[in-house]
Amino acid sequence: MFSKILIANRGEIACRVIRTARKLGYRTVAVFSDADRNAPHVALADEAVHIGASPAAESYLRIDTLLEAARKTGADAVHPGYGFLSENAGFAQACVDADLVFIGPPASAIQAMGDKALAKRRMLDAGVPCAPGYLGADQGDAVLTAEAEKLGYPLLVKAVAGGGGRGMRLVRAQAELQQGIEGARREASSAFGDGTLMLERLIDNGRHIEIQVFADAHGNAVYLGERDCTAQRRRQKVIEEAPSPVVTPAMRAAMGQDAVAAALAVGYRGAGTVEFIVDDKLNHYFLEMNTRLQVEHPVTEMVTGYDLVEWQLRVAAGEPLPAQQADITLTGHAIEARLYVEDPYTGFAPQTGTVLWWQPANALHAGVRVDDGIAQGSVVSPYYDPMVAKIIVHGRDRDDAIRRLRAALANTPLLGLKNNGRFLSDLVDHPAFRKAEMTTTLIDQWLDKGEALLQAPVPGDEVWRVAAMAMAMRAGNSWRANSVAAFDLKLQCGEPVRSIRVRPDRQGGVALTLDGATQDAQGLEFAQGRLRYAVDGVTRNAIAVFAGTTLHLALDGHTYVFAEVSPFPDADTRKDASKARSPVAGKVTQVLVSPGAAVQAGQQLLCVEAMKMEMWLCAEAAGVVQAVHAKAGEQVESGALLVELDIAPTQKKET
Repeated sequence: MFSKILIANRGEIACRVIRTARKLGYRTVAVFSDADRNAPHVALADEAVHIGASPAAESYLRIDTLLEAARKTGADAVHPGYGFLSENAGFAQACVDADLVFIGPPASAIQAMGDKALAKRRMLDAGVPCAPGYLGADQGDAVLTAEAEKLGYPLLVKAVAGGGGRGMRLVRAQAELQQGIEGARREASSAFGDGTLMLERLIDNGRHIEIQVFADAHGNAVYLGERDCTAQRRRQKVIEEAPSPVVTPAMRAAMGQDAVAAALAVGYRGAGTVEFIVDDKLNHYFLEMNTRLQVEHPVTEMVTGYDLVEWQLRVAAGEPLPAQQADITLTGHAIEARLYVEDPYTGFAPQTGTVLWWQPANALHAGVRVDDGIAQGSVVSPYYDPMVAKIIVHGRDRDDAIRRLRAALANTPLLGLKNNGRFLSDLVDHPAFRKAEMTTTLIDQWLDKGEALLQAPVPGDEVWRVAAMAMAMRAGNSWRANSVAAFDLKLQCGEPVRSIRVRPDRQGGVALTLDGATQDAQGLEFAQGRLRYAVDGVTRNAIAVFAGTTLHLALDGHTYVFAEVSPFPDADTRKDASKARSPVAGKVTQVLVSPGAAVQAGQQLLCVEAMKMEMWLCAEAAGVVQAVHAKAGEQVESGALLVELDIAPTQKKET
């Protein structure tokens, strides 16, 4: 029925679809924005078409431009991936109207389940348990406030469109409601073009468990087990696993039957996921149905042995499902870790910049898979989601899978941008995860309480020595040429600064003494980012790459950034409470102050959005606004000066 597939998406999922399509003999077409001109998915496809400027609204969300790309290349099918237009009924219908096969459910099913409020009404009619909520058409703030009071707190403010945790706010008290409504509405409008909201009673301390379903055009529908996606931060999934460590066979069958019934009720076709929230008594409540392939689909592939993208293509071509319910069994345990370019130790702030080191092939072996959308040298922009890769493992049992995942994370360091790799490894080894005691809000609670897991790692003595070794060996030719006997380095990693004595040795390496300590480390070899060194007669390996004079180091599964301390520090880099700077490159979405306004410590000044996340810049001390250097809608660089304050005299003395 079709021979060439246009993938209306980017990054990791575009690469994933292209690989399976190629395996089945289909040709592929990639699309790309300005920011993605040199992205891996562009090079991987057989053909590629530029579709517009970097913001998604001007490229990946443009239905007319995507259809024109299909017409121009002769593509006769479209795979939407996930996110963007994947759950947009208008896009699905537009593809059909343009004589293109839409590799997904019919527009009617997307419309029925894509509107979360409408979907919950259908589930209630079908007898599927749902959490209490408000699903009304009246979107006035006064109505939402009144309905919230009826429901009680805590509750969730949720966008009825889209998914992936976008347009969702947790509200624990009335004082937080208005900000939650405004934030969810704004984020939903930006991400999905629809700011309609619903309210839902929060099932506190719940687990997020979802069922993978599949249906064909011949009346067949099956479920392929469950995925446990409870480990989340800010309602965004971090770790997913299959099967769930708390689901019994009877519970799996009950949830699976509910999910299949939901799919059949709307004439579903293709891959879909029915999401449930499970309370502490293991009662399940319908959350929503995602009418697309999920980010976490690889764990289902690992435990069932089926390629779900292949199933999508075969069902879209009119074939029956490759397996019936009785044929589907779950073997072993699989875990997926989402690698985000965000800093877990500063509130998960998103990061942008250049990938200096990324070689996932080092981790690949039986039972390990890496799905990524970046390459060494890629530039990560502020326009899209911060997830750049997924590390997926399959083990004999859950403990086996956890051990394999921690090893795989250690073998796939990402250098150049701060990321959550170390956090992921620490998370799956945390007692709460090991004992299957996670809840959907536990990570957020840890963040509020300053849990050790979310404290920036402090490098030990050996790490400092390795950093100095890399810097000294990089500059080796110059000091050898000048017959330097020894010299001192002053290095900084985060806040700490330490001094290291460097002595060249006769083998071409260096020996080091830290803060006058007698224990030495010896550099042996440093080439193409790989550093070999010896400590106490034991030889070890590290990854060390430079961006200018800054060293990015990966050692024993952890990453660090070192810089040589200059005797003449840049005044702009010193902490100054009178200057509010952008934490990331992004777009200013709100400005709440103007020159002359008095502000208190902690008061919100303006909001910067990057990678679909809003970050508020707050006053660090009381004072008066002297100048505002940005307005809503402007793009700003990381570190850009946005607001200047005249700090109150008492505050000036303290700083």
